[in-house]
Amino acid sequence: MISEIGELYQEVIIDHSKRPRNFRVLEKADRQAEGYNPLCGDRLVLYLKMNGDTIADVSFQGSGCAISTASASIMTSELKGKTVEEAEEIFEKFHQMVTGTPNENWEEQLGKLAAFSGVSQFPVRVKCASLCWHTLKAALEEKKETVSTE
Repeated sequence: MISEIGELYQEVIIDHSKRPRNFRVLEKADRQAEGYNPLCGDRLVLYLKMNGDTIADVSFQGSGCAISTASASIMTSELKGKTVEEAEEIFEKFHQMVTGTPNENWEEQLGKLAAFSGVSQFPVRVKCASLCWHTLKAALEEKKETVSTE
């Protein structure tokens, strides 16, 4: 069990949780959405600046566990310059990975996001890792209600 936990908190996750990238209010954001995980208290606001159908900039603010913060940090780093369609494809692959769909090529398909492949072994943490992604989807769809993982 200890080695599994060690794998879960890989170096990249720890680094992003301690020094989250894109952790700021995005001035002149086109879209924003709020996400909340009532189970553990993770909360974030996601900001998007769109250039047509492309995510020109993305940032977040909030508080949460290491998995939640690292997931939002890596997600925002990976999505800049992606189209909405590309972001949705990455979301689907990420969701499949953290919910346990077997695939040996996650690292090739998801880059740094593959650090979360061990999350599938900890069902409670799946909601922590996916909160920012569901919040992204709400922001892209311009939904106003708070996203909840419950």
